Amino acid sequence: MAYYYPEPSHTFSEYLLVPGYTSEEDTPQNVSLRTPLVKYRKGQEECPIMLNIPLVSAIMQSVSDDRMAIALAKEGGMSFIFGSQSIEDEAAMVRRVKSFKAGFVVSGSNLTPFATLADVVELKERNGFSTIAITEDATPNGKLLGIVSSRDYRTSRMSLDTPVSAFMTPRDKLVTAPLGTSLKDANDIIWDHKLNSLPIVDENDHLCYFVFRKDYSEHKDFPLGLQDEQKRYMVGAGINSRDYAERVPALVEAGVDCVCIDSSEGHSVWQKRTIDWIREHYGESVKIGAGNVVDREGFLFLAEAGADFVKVGIGGGSICITRETKGIGRGQATSLIEVAAARDEYFEKTGVYVPICSDGGIVHDYHMTLALAMGADFLMMGRYFARFDESPTPKLLVNGVYVKEYWGEGSNRARNWQRYDTGGKNSLAFEEGVDSYVTYAGSLHDNVERSLYKVKSTMTNVGVINIPDLQKEARLTLVSAVSIVEGGYHDVTLHTTTSQQ
Repeated sequence: MAYYYPEPSHTFSEYLLVPGYTSEEDTPQNVSLRTPLVKYRKGQEECPIMLNIPLVSAIMQSVSDDRMAIALAKEGGMSFIFGSQSIEDEAAMVRRVKSFKAGFVVSGSNLTPFATLADVVELKERNGFSTIAITEDATPNGKLLGIVSSRDYRTSRMSLDTPVSAFMTPRDKLVTAPLGTSLKDANDIIWDHKLNSLPIVDENDHLCYFVFRKDYSEHKDFPLGLQDEQKRYMVGAGINSRDYAERVPALVEAGVDCVCIDSSEGHSVWQKRTIDWIREHYGESVKIGAGNVVDREGFLFLAEAGADFVKVGIGGGSICITRETKGIGRGQATSLIEVAAARDEYFEKTGVYVPICSDGGIVHDYHMTLALAMGADFLMMGRYFARFDESPTPKLLVNGVYVKEYWGEGSNRARNWQRYDTGGKNSLAFEEGVDSYVTYAGSLHDNVERSLYKVKSTMTNVGVINIPDLQKEARLTLVSAVSIVEGGYHDVTLHTTTSQQ
């Protein structure tokens, strides 16, 4: 007969941390969230890639592109650019991240001169940018023909049918700078000419970047930025177990820092073959994450296969319906606790520490701290990052609320059949993800700063100031359903103003 686990599996919401002794040094300002991304011999060598914050963004079309990767790298984390696109397009995104220079911004809003004021208003409402580049082909790198900013039009006095060409600031009246101009010189030009933005153009007058007055001190505002030895932002990328022989070389040539197999289930021959191929052709120079798994056996299989980190979690994502459609998976907390024990067992046996990534199941900010306390070295999140300005999807107004689109890689919209390692036909027989909206939350920087302050504050309540000590010293308790209810507000009537906040 089938094997039955003696205990039910549990989720993060069923646990709480028990406070410990807080000393004078246990303050949020003293907490370090540095954590290893890839395997290393702990105690004998430095980890080749250390994250400055324990957050990475999910390998999803609606979450991780080059813009998200730059924004998260500034904070000290890493994005894994989605692999369900052409090899050329994914490599181009990686290349844009590696070539990005702090202060030089690729235009995020672009129109042609034939667009109308209505298009300007709609574009500004959708992404929030007030500076719109007018290029020959409405691309970020097209030939620059003009700029539209909020001072160029008044919707109360102009027809929405007015063409952009009638009110834009034309090219011959723009102050620009040539490609190669340093950030210091660009900022000097901005201040000398009293500009809000400075277009950077190449020798053919194609737009390359903008430098904005508001970003003057940006390079000083991100002290935890995750950079390689050449001071370039670091970036990961998703691969699959089908076309890795073509995709991995292109990503390596583009400068990728780490790849990760994007799969619904990682305890498979297909993942081992992918890792074997990378080790045969690149040795240990290419870092590769694998997964997902939910138990000891799955972790040990991938660790012994040579994975640099292992992702934990099946069916816990907010848009994932794998458990509903296939009946497989496990509560995220239980999965993480068992895999963390296997990781420690593997380290004691081999001397090699293989980090684990908790993927899915994070609903509230305090779940981040619980996941780290349960043994996760870092967290991969999709819904969390999909809500921000920097995610690839447009901001929409739905039923009076601003939202952003968010869909699973297992949905028909994504059509990402490559992530299902069944060895069968190249199509999706059924969906394992949904197409949805998430409530818009603003900028990545503001939200990450707020979330991680909560994590740091909780760590000080436990009496620790780094993640390894949290994993050693944390005490966790299961809570009853009644305790969960007690943990929220109860037996009171909220003020109207409070309930609306």
